[in-house]
Amino acid sequence: MPRAFGMTPLRLRLLVALAVAPGAELCGADIARDADLTNGGVYMALHDLDKAGWLQSRWEEGDPKHLGRPRRRFYRITSEGLKHTVAGVLDDHPAFRPPSR
Repeated sequence: MPRAFGMTPLRLRLLVALAVAPGAELCGADIARDADLTNGGVYMALHDLDKAGWLQSRWEEGDPKHLGRPRRRFYRITSEGLKHTVAGVLDDHPAFRPPSR
């Protein structure tokens, strides 16, 4: 992963969508839907999160000819991903910011 890898609003939304059900595997389209995002940039961000170890992914088993569609890639959040999600929410959410003086 590049040195500059870190939290972005897009990555945080994707992580939160997966963190609501840790252990569940979701395909990219379902994650995008749950995060209320269009597909633009979603798959590259999921790839980056997977490469960083914040997600685990696997390809759906089965032959696309028998499935009648392309195989899906499923993602699940890791404990490292959960840690970064909590930190990102705490940093981002106004309720956790110190009061301005």
